[in-house]
Amino acid sequence: MKVTGILLAAGQGTRMKSNLPKVLHPIAGRPMIWHALQAIRAATTERPVAVVGHSAQQVTDTLGDSARTVVQEPQLGTAHAVMQVESVLNGKTDLVVVCYSDMPLLRGETLLKLVETQKSNPGPFSLLTVTADDPRGFGRILRQKDGTVKAIVEEYVATPGELQVRELNVGAYCFRADWLWNALGRISKNPRKGEYYLTDAVELAVKEGLPVQAVEVDDIEETIGINTRAHLAEVEATMRRRINHRHMLNGVTLIDPASAYIDVEVRIGRDTVILPNTYLHGSTEVGEGNQIGPNTIIRDSRIGDRCKVLASVMEGARLEDDVDMGPFARLRKGAHLGNHVHMGNFGEVKDSHLAEGVKMGHFSYIGNARIGANTNIGAGTITCNYDGDQKHDTEIGEEVFIGSDTMLVAPVRIGSRSRTGAAAVVTKNVPQDTLVVGMPARAIKKLERKSKKEGRGERP
Repeated sequence: MKVTGILLAAGQGTRMKSNLPKVLHPIAGRPMIWHALQAIRAATTERPVAVVGHSAQQVTDTLGDSARTVVQEPQLGTAHAVMQVESVLNGKTDLVVVCYSDMPLLRGETLLKLVETQKSNPGPFSLLTVTADDPRGFGRILRQKDGTVKAIVEEYVATPGELQVRELNVGAYCFRADWLWNALGRISKNPRKGEYYLTDAVELAVKEGLPVQAVEVDDIEETIGINTRAHLAEVEATMRRRINHRHMLNGVTLIDPASAYIDVEVRIGRDTVILPNTYLHGSTEVGEGNQIGPNTIIRDSRIGDRCKVLASVMEGARLEDDVDMGPFARLRKGAHLGNHVHMGNFGEVKDSHLAEGVKMGHFSYIGNARIGANTNIGAGTITCNYDGDQKHDTEIGEEVFIGSDTMLVAPVRIGSRSRTGAAAVVTKNVPQDTLVVGMPARAIKKLERKSKKEGRGERP
């Protein structure tokens, strides 16, 4: 059986008071509509359709290939919105799931339960309801004696008695497609609002003597819709609790879950510890056995195993295994730290590779550089990679010792096992096993090559 989802995303969302379309406001790192799309895809078999209107092109561009789009212009209500999809889906699907794009907490499992209910329903459609003390402006559900839905009464026309009803219409439906397209043409314009409402389909079905089934949502938080920034914050907090709970169940320790901000697509390995006030954003991947935070921000980065990242910032960067960095270190886009690299406080790395065992203690800037294994970067070292017009590369070999306050004026190459004196300004390439000092730096001594054991004070 073919099941297709329709996302209603045409509204302007004026109460958000924003230049950004409501459905594109981010929640846990992804647009609101993305979350609704994941839920509807989990419950359907075909590529979904989004009905767009306000800022239609911007919403369509955001969705990309994840959904087909049709434009509702003008916006004349929910039934009118679904009507725009008839030419796309008529005769091509058996069931149609309709839900709003501003309900990002609705789970795929819940929509799947709705679909399964409709598959066994002899009537034309089923809908989701929730029982709550705060109606949030939702329509009230009136039931018939056999438990099927008799009517949906909107709040603005409800009688005092109907306003006491606690069962509410969530706004998610599963229709038999052949019945839906015929019914849409029979829905009348609401005389008070001047629009066509999908909820009026209940009246059509009841008049035909056909049962409308209801599926009650157990978790009331799933049904929170977003109309204001206050609702957005409420949903963000709920989504964050869900995400953090999932990671903890998967073996991640969150010292203070309330102060861990983890986006929905972040992946974290078991036995990693997340300390307070840590932000993991975007497509970040964290391996096993790490300690991240406190006071750390990581975006679109990859971290291997057994790393320690203390009070630092990473963006578009990569750590291999057993890296130790911080506090107050910054990795910018293209930074890549190899195994066992140490990066201390107030250092910055951009578009550079530090090979295994490199030590970069503190107060240094490394940009557009390739640094060989077991090299030591002294405090205050700067790669002068920008000449005011373009960037240039610095290449440093293995087991090099860069003295404190060295300026490496790119393009420049430092050979393996060479050394620079404190405050040297290196403007020319340095051969292997050479000591350079001064401003500009000049070679003063050829260094005796030692084995690694000798260089570390061990017996050869």
